[in-house]
Amino acid sequence: MSTKNLINRRSFVKMAGAAWLTTLGSRGAVALERADAVFASAFMAPDGSYGVATLTEEGEIVERTLLPARAHGMASSPATGRAVAFARRPGTYAMILATGGTAEPVVITAAEGRHFFGHGCFSADGRLLYATENDFSANRGMIGVYDGTRGFARIDEFPTYGIGPHDMTLTADGRTLAIANGGIETHPDFGRTKLNLDHMEPSLVLVDTATGALIEKHGLPPELKQLSTRHVDISPDGSIWFACQYEGARDDLPPLVGHFKKGEELSFVPLPERTTAALANYVGAIAINRREGLVGLTSPKGNVAVTLDAKTGVVLKEERVLDAAGVATARPGFAVSSYDGRFKNRRSPVAWDQHIVRLG
Repeated sequence: MSTKNLINRRSFVKMAGAAWLTTLGSRGAVALERADAVFASAFMAPDGSYGVATLTEEGEIVERTLLPARAHGMASSPATGRAVAFARRPGTYAMILATGGTAEPVVITAAEGRHFFGHGCFSADGRLLYATENDFSANRGMIGVYDGTRGFARIDEFPTYGIGPHDMTLTADGRTLAIANGGIETHPDFGRTKLNLDHMEPSLVLVDTATGALIEKHGLPPELKQLSTRHVDISPDGSIWFACQYEGARDDLPPLVGHFKKGEELSFVPLPERTTAALANYVGAIAINRREGLVGLTSPKGNVAVTLDAKTGVVLKEERVLDAAGVATARPGFAVSSYDGRFKNRRSPVAWDQHIVRLG
């Protein structure tokens, strides 16, 4: 998921407390002692059950928590030490975890007539949780607002000013949400079927969290209407990077990644034709390494992980990763997971889901 905050092992242990370490067992405690960073990702176990795991930068699993159904994206709050796993569309649950094990998980359910789209983020102070949701009877995207000081009760909502919202992130000002409206109509009566591929409406929007007002909306040109805007992250200079999935002809080579700033138009990165072809018209996850000025992309359809220079958009690295799934900032570069259980150079007996969060 695209939350991109950092926490090192020492900070994580301090936040968790000594009592939590005793719950890990010897193997988990040793793995954590060796770790420089801690990540989390949803997974499917060999028996078909679902969960979320914390793991080290080398892919050693530290702890697991069972989930009621398959999850998708995750988010974390450095301010509170909480993390959340969102159900995969059209799921209706989200589980909020205290990463230090200091409290029982909180499970929330989507409001009547809503379902989650698998992503969300916390407010800067960690008090509020924002979730992308579908008002499926009205075919409009919504942001559900949940209050962490009241057991994550749903206290408000506001529109995403588009349809099919997927990922979003909080910008540096602490009050603006950058939201990727994928533009694809869905309805839980039809499962995961995409209902409007001939007239999609993808867009990227900026919304004021204090008022729910639209600040900016950027639609895509007619020739790119089948380019679903899916995932976002923020670079050190404040640029909002976005990654796309194309619903048009397989032999088309549309732009798949771009960026913009408030008050500016969208700018697509002109990737080399071979890189666009390698991504197979599908970027499943994006992450920005702010320290090193890098952009990481993964494509499970193309079995590839790509690293770009955030300033120039130049391709620095293209690596074959079978079933490439999540990507998150590591040191150096990025940690990449896969559906076949790989995280960096280690393989575990789980299927990692599409996103990783670096806890902090």
